[in-house]
Amino acid sequence: MSHGTQSIDRAAEVLSLVVRSEEPVTYTQVVEMTDLARSTVSRLLQALERNGLLERDKDGRFRGGVLFAQYAARFDRVESLAAAAEPALERVGEETGETVNLGVPSGDTVVHVAQVDSTFVLGATNWVDVEVPPHTSALGKVMYAFEALPMPRGRLQGRTQNTLTSRAALDRDLRGVRELGYAVTHGEFEEGLDAVAAPVRGPDGTVHAAIGISGPSLRLAEEHRRYGELLVAESDMLAKVLSRRLRKNVPS
Repeated sequence: MSHGTQSIDRAAEVLSLVVRSEEPVTYTQVVEMTDLARSTVSRLLQALERNGLLERDKDGRFRGGVLFAQYAARFDRVESLAAAAEPALERVGEETGETVNLGVPSGDTVVHVAQVDSTFVLGATNWVDVEVPPHTSALGKVMYAFEALPMPRGRLQGRTQNTLTSRAALDRDLRGVRELGYAVTHGEFEEGLDAVAAPVRGPDGTVHAAIGISGPSLRLAEEHRRYGELLVAESDMLAKVLSRRLRKNVPS
């Protein structure tokens, strides 16, 4: 075992011990429970604390750090957002019969967190576990256009002959997204697959998510504008719902 791997294993052991403990633990308790040298435990605890994985309470005992709280809060927000968006997704699904998704930015990509399935036999797939390059996705274009995702660098991956593979072409497309308020893809991820998406804004105007419709080009190609306007209207209503919920949760 390399020294680097051994250090990681030791840090993971200490972190796991502290996080799983029902009460904050002392430095001495960590030493006793791990059988590691006191100097090693001290070094590991300091490193974990510096990186936000552990923190000390007022008595100097160790517990899970701020990163765990941030991680949990982020997923709580996503679950709350998905619950609030469910009526909007269902309305869009009833209106169009197509697959409807809610996507959120995560790092440099888009994660699908909720879906209403198509009522057609020939419909889009379940997108929850499908990795889609953002520049080939209507949801991704929305995130790029409204700065919810960092812009890609270099030449873009080509998936079909319609894929935008240069930054200049993508920039031109994103200007149109900002003007229209919604994004469109036409066979850019897969031949014969179209999608339309609109941003969901928070009370501060920041884009936190996007609602999208996807389905076969033979049905969607003539509906881009209508579906785009529908999504903008539903996204605006969802933004108002989120704003009201936030005001209710703010202590007076």
